[in-house]
Amino acid sequence: MAAPHANRSTGDIRLRWWAVALPAAVFAALLTLLVSGTEADAATGTHWQPVGELIAHVRAALLP
Repeated sequence: MAAPHANRSTGDIRLRWWAVALPAAVFAALLTLLVSGTEADAATGTHWQPVGELIAHVRAALLP
């Protein structure tokens, strides 16, 4: 008589591919916006000047 199979609860968690890819893609997109946000054409207008200045301050703080 064979012994019954024990449940293996080793904490092995399998993530779906999008559970890793989606946050990585969003992080890459936001990082790209932070790095190149002040050189964009839309950031040169007077309406977007405060946003451009904020991005420049964040960029200066993160990238010495």
